[in-house]
Amino acid sequence: MLLVTAFIWGFGFVAQDEAMNYLDAYSFNAFRFLLGALSLLPLVYFSGKRKASSFNAGKPFWVIGGLAGIALLFGATLQQLGIDILGNDPNEATEGKAGFITGLYLVIVPLIGFCLRQKIDKLTVGGALLATYGLYLLSIKEGLTIGQGDSLVLIGAFFWAVHVQVVGYAAKYKLDPLKLAVLQYLICAVLSFGLYLINYRVLEIEADKLSLQSTMDASGAILFAGFVSVGVAYTLQIIAQKHVAPSRAAILLSLEAVFAVLAGWLWDDKLLNSRESWGCMLMFAGMLLSQMPVKKRKDKDTTTSVGEDPSA
Repeated sequence: MLLVTAFIWGFGFVAQDEAMNYLDAYSFNAFRFLLGALSLLPLVYFSGKRKASSFNAGKPFWVIGGLAGIALLFGATLQQLGIDILGNDPNEATEGKAGFITGLYLVIVPLIGFCLRQKIDKLTVGGALLATYGLYLLSIKEGLTIGQGDSLVLIGAFFWAVHVQVVGYAAKYKLDPLKLAVLQYLICAVLSFGLYLINYRVLEIEADKLSLQSTMDASGAILFAGFVSVGVAYTLQIIAQKHVAPSRAAILLSLEAVFAVLAGWLWDDKLLNSRESWGCMLMFAGMLLSQMPVKKRKDKDTTTSVGEDPSA
């Protein structure tokens, strides 16, 4: 199930890139997260009927859900804007680069935890250094500059990591993960639509791409990103993680980046050059190293490395 989840998320980058041919980042995110929230409602309903729930819809639920929704908004928006810029360059392997840079959240999560006085081990530090050098090979160009698209996706990875840390606190309050997911997806969808209105209708920064025809043209990408990447893959992740250790789950889910490269090759016939390929391999090695279990490492520390899908 985790392997299928990683496969879906990796190929989801193709849908995200394809949608940018017809929609802007804000309206696309509004559509896909609204659809993702709606797709989870039946699961929330039936899971609630099957068992007595200790769900608490008090202040922690709304605070954590709100913060998670805002972090999700920034992560998804920056990632989508970065993909849009990368997609405008025919020489860029958009899906592969975006997938690997986004995957850095696996390394950033424990580093943020260290700033919050959470334990961090030597393997995590080594993995972070290895992944950083890989990022240098993948994205840093001549003159020690990084492309705008790469920069936006990288900043987005930081917000994905913040999102994982925020959601990690939900376990302390026994919050229902499905209901929390619906809440944060709805918040992200509403705020994304608000950004769309401000950007195109109030400030009129650029021409508005949203129309009935453009929405219909992007409907396939919206359905895949919303229903499959969010609804189906997220459900598979929840079921699978009941039976798999967090460290193993994180390693399997990190294969999302590999599938993103495969998707870019199959869909757009785009391949990474040798320098970028070495960078991806080092980044992937760093991600795996940061997830390796060590002695005396508690489960509560390793669970923060999994969380929900940052590309979804």
